[in-house]
Amino acid sequence: MNLIIPMAGRGKRLRPHTLTTPKPLVHIAGKPIVERLVVDIASVCEQQIVEIAFIIGDFGEEVENSLIQIAESLGAKGRIVYQEEALGTAHAIHCAKELLQGNVIVAFADTLFKANFKLDANSDGIIWVKQVEDPSAFGVIKLDDNNVITDFVEKPEDFVSDLAIIGIYYFKEGEKLREEIQQLIDQKIMSGGEYQLTVALENLKKKGVQFVPGQVDDWLDCGNKKATVETNKIYLTYLKKEELIHQSAKIVNTVIIPPVYIADGAVLENCVVGPSVSVGAKTRITNSIIENTIIGSDSNLSFANLKNSMVGKNVKIKYTQTDLSVGDFNEIDQ
Repeated sequence: MNLIIPMAGRGKRLRPHTLTTPKPLVHIAGKPIVERLVVDIASVCEQQIVEIAFIIGDFGEEVENSLIQIAESLGAKGRIVYQEEALGTAHAIHCAKELLQGNVIVAFADTLFKANFKLDANSDGIIWVKQVEDPSAFGVIKLDDNNVITDFVEKPEDFVSDLAIIGIYYFKEGEKLREEIQQLIDQKIMSGGEYQLTVALENLKKKGVQFVPGQVDDWLDCGNKKATVETNKIYLTYLKKEELIHQSAKIVNTVIIPPVYIADGAVLENCVVGPSVSVGAKTRITNSIIENTIIGSDSNLSFANLKNSMVGKNVKIKYTQTDLSVGDFNEIDQ
């Protein structure tokens, strides 16, 4: 099984946090979004993931090394692939065309999920979906009586289905997808100036490939600050007690209201922390009340009263009572 992770987007809606950190490396419950994603995908696969291709922009050597380490932690080979132009979802996948062979999963690294099933590798293809209240904002699928996908509909104005495509796909024969995308590129078949994956899927369906839905229990968005903080809140509930507080964390005269994630080397003193808080490595928090908040590594907070906030790395905050979204290397002293 190969895994392709397109993640070259700039994450503009999550700024200022994505000005210094690529969106897929923003932390949720103590680990990067992309790491959470590949681990969760591996958990529903009965086959070993052999190679993972991360399709990125110019993210720098440090980021690339981190991605390789994520792949290796799952016993897979990591590969860095560059998408130099933003030419659409199909184009992004085509950048890793060497991995489009045999069993392949494609997962876009901007959402997380939770599912209680095992992937059926005998299916021609699986498109993972989630039932949503307002399908007009999403691409959706239609099914026949045999639970086979008959149509892909992008942002329907009139109701056709409430099963939204979440951006994770399985292909039994990756070669077929590679051929369809290659045809789009060779013939310059574009929509909105981009090569779209849904066009390749529709062509595969017309040629007899049967796609079935894979439904997830939770679909967690990381598109903006509010959604990311909410996703952190939900994801913390998935973790086991022993995964939440690192043994090297120092907690002094502090009330912890679970679930709370505290990374290695963090120091909490004279605080009330939680519920739904993630504290990064080597961050120090004193004389503060923190709730429903993500705090990055190597930060220093004192006399802060934060709720529904997102604080980056290497941030200094003092005497603050508010809802914040603070990027890396900032200082607030009120």
